[in-house]
Amino acid sequence: MATRGTDQELVADLARRYPDKVTPCFGYHPWFTHWISLTDNPSKESHYRALFLPDDSPKPEHEAAFARLLPSLPPPTPLSQVLPSLHASLASFPTAMLGEVGLDRVCRVPFAPPADPPAAVLEAQLALAVELRRNVSTHSVKAQQATLELLARMKARYGRAWDAISVDMHSCGLSAQTWIALEKAHCNVFLSLSTAINARSPAHAALIRACSPDRLLVESDFHDIAYSAPYVWDMVCRIADARGWPVERSAEDLDGEDGVVRRLEENWRRFVEGGHKPRTRKRRDRRRLLLDESESDEEASSADV
Repeated sequence: MATRGTDQELVADLARRYPDKVTPCFGYHPWFTHWISLTDNPSKESHYRALFLPDDSPKPEHEAAFARLLPSLPPPTPLSQVLPSLHASLASFPTAMLGEVGLDRVCRVPFAPPADPPAAVLEAQLALAVELRRNVSTHSVKAQQATLELLARMKARYGRAWDAISVDMHSCGLSAQTWIALEKAHCNVFLSLSTAINARSPAHAALIRACSPDRLLVESDFHDIAYSAPYVWDMVCRIADARGWPVERSAEDLDGEDGVVRRLEENWRRFVEGGHKPRTRKRRDRRRLLLDESESDEEASSADV
């Protein structure tokens, strides 16, 4: 996963060296999108002042904090420069994903209460994902309503092209109730959980149970490769426990279809393939089912008589 400008080429280099093992993901994490300007060539101070001190008359303590912060911030990079480079990176690797992108109300503004997360940079990146039909890893922290509204806009804007790509809600911290609504509205959204992040809250078990079994994914979300496999396996076992699925312990166990590893493997395959279609129940089939049930009841009553 790339997160900022300096990461993009590092990810590309890793994918070139290990093409059979690495799925590269290019994009800009919400922790760093304030480094990107929506206009060309703004001054450094005017760009960051508009973000961190949007009021005409900021409080003296906020003005002082901004003065301390400004020297440590990089010059802003125009979005008009970011998007062509991102497009080129995605186009260079046919299996590349967009990520990690998203919304975050906790880390966005360090010296003031959380503001509504700016979605313009994210929406511009998602437009590339739809154009190139690339799957997405999405970050969402303390932004449940904003995330729901964002995904609704994407679905309304792109329609079937939106459903054609897969969207992974990475280390998802949404409530079970919010997830149920999200899953119902979007056929292309998957739930990915990690021990490093999600296991901090006991609510993750309810979230696992609320998710459709064919939308679940796992990840490590950890920076040290030595812990990646153990952390992934721990979450695999947590999912198995919450859902009551058997855990495969040998190659022979993988012959079955109900085990947690086999299920998650199939979910990952569906995520990679994309091309999702909303699940619809035809009224004719529903009416036929109701008639069948009614007829069965009548037949049983006649037999009893």
